[in-house]
Amino acid sequence: MERLLPSDPSRLGGYRLLSRLGAGGMGVVYLARAENGDLAAVKVIQPEYAEEQAFRARFRREVATARRVRSPWVVPVLGADTEAGSPWLATAFVPGPSLAEAVVECGELPPRAVRLLGKVLARALAAVHAAGLVHRDVKPGNVLLAMDGPRLIDFGIARSTSAEATELTSAGVVVGTPGFLSPEQARAREVGAASDVFSLACVLVHAATGRLPFGTGAVDALLYRTVHDAPDLTGVADEELRELLGRCLAKDPAERPGAAEVDEALTEDAPEGSVDWLPDPVVLLIAQRSDAMLALPGIEPTLLPEGTVQQPVPGRRRFLALAAGGAALLAAGGGTALWAGLRDDDKKPVAGPTRTIAVHADLSGPRKAEGIAQERAARLAVEEFNDRADKPFTLLLDVVDDKGEAARATGAARRLTADPKVLAVVGPTGPVSTAAAVEVYERAVLPLVSVSELSTTTAHAALHEVPKWYFRAAPIGPYTSYATMTALFAQGVKRPTMLIDRVGGITRWELTYLATQAARILKQDLYVRVVPERAQPESVLGDMLARKVDGLYYTGTPQRAARVARAVRERGFTGPRFLDVHSATPEFIEAAGAASDGWQAVTSHIGPDAAPVRSFARAHRERYGSAPTAGAAEAYDATRMLADRISALPGDAGRRQLADALAKVRFKGLTHTFAFDDSRYLQAEQVHHHTIRKGRYTYVGPVSLPA
Repeated sequence: MERLLPSDPSRLGGYRLLSRLGAGGMGVVYLARAENGDLAAVKVIQPEYAEEQAFRARFRREVATARRVRSPWVVPVLGADTEAGSPWLATAFVPGPSLAEAVVECGELPPRAVRLLGKVLARALAAVHAAGLVHRDVKPGNVLLAMDGPRLIDFGIARSTSAEATELTSAGVVVGTPGFLSPEQARAREVGAASDVFSLACVLVHAATGRLPFGTGAVDALLYRTVHDAPDLTGVADEELRELLGRCLAKDPAERPGAAEVDEALTEDAPEGSVDWLPDPVVLLIAQRSDAMLALPGIEPTLLPEGTVQQPVPGRRRFLALAAGGAALLAAGGGTALWAGLRDDDKKPVAGPTRTIAVHADLSGPRKAEGIAQERAARLAVEEFNDRADKPFTLLLDVVDDKGEAARATGAARRLTADPKVLAVVGPTGPVSTAAAVEVYERAVLPLVSVSELSTTTAHAALHEVPKWYFRAAPIGPYTSYATMTALFAQGVKRPTMLIDRVGGITRWELTYLATQAARILKQDLYVRVVPERAQPESVLGDMLARKVDGLYYTGTPQRAARVARAVRERGFTGPRFLDVHSATPEFIEAAGAASDGWQAVTSHIGPDAAPVRSFARAHRERYGSAPTAGAAEAYDATRMLADRISALPGDAGRRQLADALAKVRFKGLTHTFAFDDSRYLQAEQVHHHTIRKGRYTYVGPVSLPA
């Protein structure tokens, strides 16, 4: 919750506004108190929307329809003023975490809890549909967990199913949340009750597995998979539930069961007024969050009429017991803790002043090798700083592991931004985590310094604007594409071919643009082929090689690059062969085997055996018993840069002062001289050329970038 702004009203109707709960494009949501003392969530529509007669007519109709929804599992409408200058809607306030937060902090739910959750939400949707509404935004963030059970919230984009109401909504607009949209929503078509059932199934898959049934990534790719691909139900252990979810996720709305049928198919007793069916860590989270949300300053006690008897909340004894014994519960390993990557050796008490930076990384997911390399390098830089006799303070390092998952990345960012001692963050590891977390860091003006997520689109797409406090501390990916074409030219290649594998996503198109620009400048005859996600990448090689090309540049993924490498070897092509920065990983060598020998790559990271970083590599071997891997030297430099800038600031300086200092920094590291442009990209002068020999990457040397 946030304090009210001077521009916020103090009252709306019979509601006194207490604080802000959140804000979005359509309006602001406030925590308020009614005249009878009840708490409410009051959503106020922005005036610019209120001026649109069609919007106001739709809002008026939806409020009237929402009042008809009767269900203990749906947050009720308490009041509204559809004719005010800024129309508003008040619903009951639920002081608890969302399902999204519960999955992030406590992990996936056990099968019985998923079934009971599904039964409750199916009943909620059945009531919504019976009132003539389609919710259209069923997602974990719109399911709140209260002490007396779950609630479905947010009818902000709900629509009546009547023909008259249909005329009030613009056609061709995708409405809802990608990842939980139905195929008909993804295609911007008219939707009915079956669309909500599809979204409910997505929510239950997420609750059961911690993942989305159609994956993550760029929005266009996610929408494409929702429309065309089969859902991934791996991890849904309950066979009967898995079969039901499969029916709910049918592409044809007519083949999906109705909400009432889903309720009937989930053969569990509906929970009555408690959450005893949820795992202990979730119950503890609900208790703690409810306690924090209800500890509101400035709310006078509400006097009950004489003789009134308050009814006890079901399950409260369990809440109190868990709240009192929470530390023991967590110490015993209850739930899947988000902070599994937190290192205890940084929690020892220290004397004198301290400053804290953090590493936000994937330490146990698909990019754990990169994450661990960066965490170790940052720790080494911190230890070296603290060994200095003249250090002005002790530098502390906080480490969080997001497992490479979007929801956990958001939770990690919230956790770090909530700690005022954290002045800057190194990370996250990859695009999925960055897209999920960057907005949280930006709002908090917490400087984010990345050495591995180096695209120009990920953060921009997440924020819909150029980030202000997200610094790329290694050369951005498109630079490597330009340098790859330069390297091909230096090796005598006049007719290169570029294989663009669409499975790689939108960031590969960044590489394509600069590669074609470089080829034009170098007067190379570049032949480009694009492979759809469902096609085999090697299927186009015959056409490419038949054009007498003398060099090859692949952009995609390590696994698919390995298929191309084997096929190229079988066809006897021996010209220069380059991987893009995303494919040049140890996984490529492992998958391609002997066919990987001779392949080259231009990347953003210096080789660990390069002369400029030998002192770091030696210290790394002494500390960890192994050589550093790609990206480690850059993370080491980034941490040293942060320590240097914090040291130069006054002792009471905060995040904003550090962010401003980074924007103007000029710090000489081992890998680069660090300085950033207005877009917060490193002002790089070179990238790095590697080749594969005998099953390992060997550093060739730097490749200069044009001024």
